[in-house]
Amino acid sequence: MKFTLSHTDKNSNARAGEITTEHGVLQTPVFMPVGTAGTVKTVHQRELNEDIKAQIILGNTYHLYLRPGLDVIEQAGGMHKFIGWNKPILTDSGGYQVYSLTDQRKLTEEGAKFTSHIDGSKHFFSPENVMDIQRSIGADIIMAFDECTPYPCEYDYAKKSLELTHRWLTRCCKRFDETPEKYGYSQTLFPIVQGSVYKDLRERSAEFIASQNREGNAIGGLSVGEPAEEMYAMTDIVCSILPADKPRYLMGVGTPVNILENIALGIDMFDCVLPTRNARHGLLYTQKGIINIKNERWKKDFSPLDENGTAFVDREYSKAYLRHLIHSQELLGAQIASIHNLAFYMWLTGEARNQIIAGTFAAWKNKMVEQLDNRL
Repeated sequence: MKFTLSHTDKNSNARAGEITTEHGVLQTPVFMPVGTAGTVKTVHQRELNEDIKAQIILGNTYHLYLRPGLDVIEQAGGMHKFIGWNKPILTDSGGYQVYSLTDQRKLTEEGAKFTSHIDGSKHFFSPENVMDIQRSIGADIIMAFDECTPYPCEYDYAKKSLELTHRWLTRCCKRFDETPEKYGYSQTLFPIVQGSVYKDLRERSAEFIASQNREGNAIGGLSVGEPAEEMYAMTDIVCSILPADKPRYLMGVGTPVNILENIALGIDMFDCVLPTRNARHGLLYTQKGIINIKNERWKKDFSPLDENGTAFVDREYSKAYLRHLIHSQELLGAQIASIHNLAFYMWLTGEARNQIIAGTFAAWKNKMVEQLDNRL
């Protein structure tokens, strides 16, 4: 993997660059749709590619390991061939999913024992086998195995968790460097900064992660319930320490406003389930603000879904029709809304890039932040 930084904004820490992988080039800042189980919910890969214009998608190690299982993915020739996607893929290590199974997992120095949410079977993730699993899935970018601390979180717990994550990272790096890729193309490993909302822990973690000298770095453990201002403060601290010549990935973030504010702090890569999860409940993101399509005011509004939208659904369907579909719980409603929201996120990060290159990002960001949270 190669990262080239091409532009920086003179009035913020926003930057534009390119990440080159063997499955294609990503123009940053970039938003990555979440395809947890090998599918971005309700959306065809063709629509992701041609209409939404996604540059990269995510898969999740925990879910893919449990179902369909590594034997199926390996026999298919890796995740790209299995799902019919020829652009880059990133896999989350499963650390967040294991963290979310609070009552069904046990952490030890060796790794995490957990119970499958599907059938109750017992499993074990270690830093070593999580590297092996992600090698088998075949993602272009794979994530280190970490513990994601909850919020709120006591300082002592966050400190011990951080130390465990760092010890696990050392093992991840060793295993990754000792094992070859399986499908004839290169893969890269991103470590993850942790430390909850404690400044000294975030600094310590960022310094340790930077010292590993991997090809990119991630920031985890944010957007887990803490106030947005604390998220921004921690991101700012970490970005000031992580090397500028490598991409920075803020995991699990977020709303359109979160994304713009974190781009301004120096983040290059984002992912979040919000655009598709909220779409299924009738919440649409637009340049002018947020539409709850379930509201009565849209019942007889036959205007296009979004006159400023970039996807075909924005022109071909009306607000009234989408409201009818969502209220009727028709699958097409979830599909239309998901395509719209994902295309909007692609527009947002793409336009942020354009503004960075033009030298106008800061003023544009401030104007957009005021609009994006409006309830229409």
